[in-house]
Amino acid sequence: MNYKLINDDKQKTYAVILESGEEAMEQLLAFAKSLNLSASQFSAIGAFSDTTVGFFDFSIKDYKKNRFNQQMEVVSLVGDVTMYKNEYKVHGHVVLANEKGNAFGGHLVKGIVHPTLEIILNESPLYLKREMDEKSGIPLIKI
Repeated sequence: MNYKLINDDKQKTYAVILESGEEAMEQLLAFAKSLNLSASQFSAIGAFSDTTVGFFDFSIKDYKKNRFNQQMEVVSLVGDVTMYKNEYKVHGHVVLANEKGNAFGGHLVKGIVHPTLEIILNESPLYLKREMDEKSGIPLIKI
């Protein structure tokens, strides 16, 4: 992973470049921890060679997972970095496309980068915190 602070006004903006073989969610979490980031939003494009996405099933209060063990374009990856029980949480949703242009998407569980993932991350000056929502069984952002 390489990164550079590209804007340091009221809101910091970072360019974060992941390299082939790196796992996207792990690297984003490590990046957030290393810089002690507050509430952050990110978007990215690139490609994954192995991806697992989830679809939240309310009947079991867990994700049903779909794995794509093939080269896929990351058409869009958007998400946020928040705090939950004093720990960093990275939450991302991804849209992938295969070689025929078919699109698939969901909650990004795992994405192995190949050859690159180009992330733009904007840090807000305040923390976003999550609290468990008993009805859904999901920790949701509370404002």
